[in-house]
Amino acid sequence: MDSTEPKLKVAVVGVGHLGQHHARIYTELPGVELVAVVDVAEGRRREVGGRLRVPAVADYRTLLGKVDAVSVAVPTRLHHEIARDFLLAGSDVLVEKPITRTLREADDLVAAAGDRILQVGHSERYNGGVQALATHVQEPGFIEVHRMGPFPGRGTDVDVVLDLMIHDIDIILTLVKSPVTAVSAVGVPVVSDQVDIANARVEFASGCVANLTASRVSGERLRKIRVFQRDTYFVLDYASQELHLFRTTSADGSGKSRLTRVDIPVARVEPLRQELSEFVHSVRTRRPPLVSGEAGREAVAVAAQIIERL
Repeated sequence: MDSTEPKLKVAVVGVGHLGQHHARIYTELPGVELVAVVDVAEGRRREVGGRLRVPAVADYRTLLGKVDAVSVAVPTRLHHEIARDFLLAGSDVLVEKPITRTLREADDLVAAAGDRILQVGHSERYNGGVQALATHVQEPGFIEVHRMGPFPGRGTDVDVVLDLMIHDIDIILTLVKSPVTAVSAVGVPVVSDQVDIANARVEFASGCVANLTASRVSGERLRKIRVFQRDTYFVLDYASQELHLFRTTSADGSGKSRLTRVDIPVARVEPLRQELSEFVHSVRTRRPPLVSGEAGREAVAVAAQIIERL
């Protein structure tokens, strides 16, 4: 950044579990000034604002038209209203995943963005392992995903499809690059009023089939994706960012084959920091972000089909 260029004025709306990290990272990015944090919970906004030494306000509307960019990290039911207000006030917006609760809201938000930057917080796309995987996958035939963990006690304003599975829906759409032709799903509420564990089967025009399982009521943490294509398959552990390729090779002259494991180098990164750095870069350069509003909308469209069939 040119040292003479004015700093970008940014704010974070919602400084709970995830939003507090948005705020922290903004204070560490060059050329960025975090001008305020917003939260309806007085204790929470004062704690985060005090820790980061920035003003803490209760009503996001006091910042409309006063910031260059904003992260919206509030409960999903509020994404549409708050992100839309900032877009129409002339700010660029990073809204946490999922972009909205419904496809209708997503369409409206994308339309409201116009020439503003609208980025969706699918931070898993910035995982070093995911980025390495995307460069190797060519013609996937079958994909299997497990994203499971203990009950978090938050995010239950939406079911597990929009809370957790949405990450993998977004990634699979980028890997397969083919229209969805069929969806089936099953899910069960366990500890909340929403579906807490779900399994979905998504079929694509290319012939690829994806099987996704997401749970927020599991005793163990598991975040893995396996991608199978002819003669090879990939295993990625999202958490450790470790990527392995298993390739079919001839063991000897007998014609029999075996699988050989290859460890693929991965540049391990902090996904959220990468995501916010790209958002800032897009705001400065007007270059479309990796995860645009349209990409977030497509993930919600598939999620809506899954939810409809639960």
